[in-house]
Amino acid sequence: MNSLNVSTAVTQNVRAPTLLLSLIVPFYNEEEAISAFFTSVIPILNQVAALDYEIVCINDGSTDATLDRLKEAAANNSRILIVDLSRNFGKEAALTAGLDHAKGAAIIPFDADLQDPPETIPLLIQKWQEGFDVVIAKRVERRSDTYLKRSSASLFYRVHNAISQIQIPENVGDFRLMSRPVVEALKQLPENHRFMKGLFAWVGFKTCTVEYSRQPRSAGKTKFSGWKLWNFAIEGITSFSTLPLRVWTYIGSVVALAAFFYAAFLIVRTLLHGVDVPGYASITTIVLFLGGIQLIGIGAVGEYVGRIYSETKRRPIYIVRTLYQSLSQSN
Repeated sequence: MNSLNVSTAVTQNVRAPTLLLSLIVPFYNEEEAISAFFTSVIPILNQVAALDYEIVCINDGSTDATLDRLKEAAANNSRILIVDLSRNFGKEAALTAGLDHAKGAAIIPFDADLQDPPETIPLLIQKWQEGFDVVIAKRVERRSDTYLKRSSASLFYRVHNAISQIQIPENVGDFRLMSRPVVEALKQLPENHRFMKGLFAWVGFKTCTVEYSRQPRSAGKTKFSGWKLWNFAIEGITSFSTLPLRVWTYIGSVVALAAFFYAAFLIVRTLLHGVDVPGYASITTIVLFLGGIQLIGIGAVGEYVGRIYSETKRRPIYIVRTLYQSLSQSN
């Protein structure tokens, strides 16, 4: 086994070779899936005519043997680059790290669990060679996902696209091909809170779609719990729409108008029927209702203020601890 060449650079800005394909793969506690991943992906990439390739593996602070398994794979294949992050920064930051380190003329974000079949990669490349800058991979069949996940995902896309000017294609994840100009445009976006699906859509460029069927995980368990998916959905909505803020102007106007008519009703009733003894139950209900409305509105404002606070710190999106790449020339 050849020794590994270790570097501590945080980022590289290397001019893209003309015919190099970069596969960007975040890894977080995926030791069980690594063997199947390379066994499935490398033969597909070797079959792509007229293109060399690299596999940029981002170890996103894994606590299991993921890094060791990746280093074993990289020691025997010079086309594997490992970007070892200093801690777990999350998938969006890991994808950003991959985009910063990828050198290819075409770049494909890909998941290590093989739910997105590698056999789709040649189809993406074919469309890119036809002149498209972005080739989206759309899931047309998701039986491998639970009913709750499919339903919640569908609801998210409908809500997001209804309130945002940036439309995200439904049933589309990070799996797609992007040309070098698209990636360079993405690298210009400065925000730290990154909802990559939205950023991919925001930059635009000439786009087409390739359909595929989503597969079960090859090994291991998903790292996205229901709570994480909920927070991810909030991140996506607040990243590309201010409607959650604007809507409270209308809610406040409706509540104030209702209060005005109710006050007019009380005045007329008092003039016609005299003063009666007010009920504490109705007063308590109204106070609690208005208090709840105010707290929800403050929460919505707080979500955006929190994002502003985080962005003003200008902390790096990720920190690289080490880069690993083999000196071996074998594939």
